[in-house]
Amino acid sequence: MNTALFTAAVRRGCMQTERSLPLFPCMVQYCQQSTQSVPAARLPYRVKVSAGKRYAWCACGHSKKQPFCDGTHRTKAPGISPLHFTAEQDKAVTLCACKQTKNAPYCDGSHIKVIFRDVVKSVKGIFK
Repeated sequence: MNTALFTAAVRRGCMQTERSLPLFPCMVQYCQQSTQSVPAARLPYRVKVSAGKRYAWCACGHSKKQPFCDGTHRTKAPGISPLHFTAEQDKAVTLCACKQTKNAPYCDGSHIKVIFRDVVKSVKGIFK
């Protein structure tokens, strides 16, 4: 483990330890954190946005204030930042919850693929 990664792990307050490489026989701290987003829900969120207001859409899926960011990514997924956007007009919009959209932060129907993938996993699990 290089020193930059070790220092970053210590700053994040990671408490897990692991034996390092044989060249460095001391104990090393590390964090197991998400580098990919996780689906917050299977269906999109319909929310009202106000014109000119700036929003932070949760891109990691860990926020407790979905679909908006509450800062949880700093500890659970530091490599994923929220997407900031400003509403152009007062209206109801559909924001992605599965975190797989190609049109972030808006839903593009990708949740259908996520639902299908989950169903396939469930069915495969039954027949094992």
